[in-house]
Amino acid sequence: MLSRLADILVPAAGRLTVSADDGAAFAPGSIFVANHTSTADPAVVLAALHRLGVEPVVMAAAGLWRVPVLGRALDREGHIPVHRGDARAGRSLDLAAAALGRGRSVLIYAEGGLPGRRDAREAEPGVFRSGVARLAERTAAPVVPVGQAGARRIASGGVVKQVAGVVSAPVRRPCLHVHAGRPLVLAGDRGVRTRRVREGVVVAWRVAVGCVSGVG
Repeated sequence: MLSRLADILVPAAGRLTVSADDGAAFAPGSIFVANHTSTADPAVVLAALHRLGVEPVVMAAAGLWRVPVLGRALDREGHIPVHRGDARAGRSLDLAAAALGRGRSVLIYAEGGLPGRRDAREAEPGVFRSGVARLAERTAAPVVPVGQAGARRIASGGVVKQVAGVVSAPVRRPCLHVHAGRPLVLAGDRGVRTRRVREGVVVAWRVAVGCVSGVG
């Protein structure tokens, strides 16, 4: 439901385009890893993946489960709360591994949070945490790098600025782009795998940035 809803709402807020590497195939039970820049980009990425025929389980900040209605919807659809810095943090990887085992794809944000800057510019993804490498190591699931650009034109900065951005987006209609790369072949220790995933997401992000540069 969230993927379909995102694909309805996001085009009202901006001009969404989607691309993928030539020959990219997305098998059921894949791990999709995206860069995280804005509170708006999960909807943008979900809308894009829906167009590519993928409706993933999302690993998201546990605080979202406290939002009325949204929390129940997230639970009902099997999305996974991530409790950062909490004894329950490992449980999220257990749930993600179980979802992958059932053939569901999983969307994960390996940076572990939003950037602290307040401007709307694009910037290279930050340091990745090891969770995605541990999940891939544990499940042998394919890892698909995803780059998105433009979401900060919808929402960035402080609360007031973000609200104003969301309200004005249907008038401004910023350009949004999501690019999915080919699944990665990972080898080496956990640190090497983590760096390899980040490199793949950076490459996909650069493609997305190229598609929105100077537009909208």
